[in-house]
Amino acid sequence: MNSNVRLIFLFFGLLFLQVLILNNILFLGHINPYLYIIFVFLYPLKENRIPFLFYTFLLGLGVDFFSDSGGIHAFSILIIAYARLFFIKLYFRKVATDYAFFKLKSEPFGKRFNYVVTLTIIHHLIYFSFANFSLQNFSEVILNTLFSSIFTLILYFLGSYIFTKIE
Repeated sequence: MNSNVRLIFLFFGLLFLQVLILNNILFLGHINPYLYIIFVFLYPLKENRIPFLFYTFLLGLGVDFFSDSGGIHAFSILIIAYARLFFIKLYFRKVATDYAFFKLKSEPFGKRFNYVVTLTIIHHLIYFSFANFSLQNFSEVILNTLFSSIFTLILYFLGSYIFTKIE
């Protein structure tokens, strides 16, 4: 499938999955998976960075629009999209000339795990910090970040495993 068409399907598929299904899941009352962030993981590195940041902002804004969350999703996904290159250099030891050939699924599982966990925790920490926006709720921010990150990561790795077996 054409790369641009695949990215469009990924964008809208993740947006609608998040808004129509995942936002309605509240495990134990307040734990919610945020799978829309896998757009950041799966977007090709060889593409121009400015459109990528714009698309991630639009994805976050779309989730915000349907969730009535006032821009928190857009801000938190934009931060991890911007920081993505730093963590790719850190975990995968890639330089700019390697970006054209980089595919996340072809990297060793340990490196992928560290990369995905780091960006997920950063996203969730930013999101829940702004959602609660009080130092009195610091323990709640940490617990929500931890449990929602675990839930998101389980769904991501389970889905990743299932879809690689289908291909």
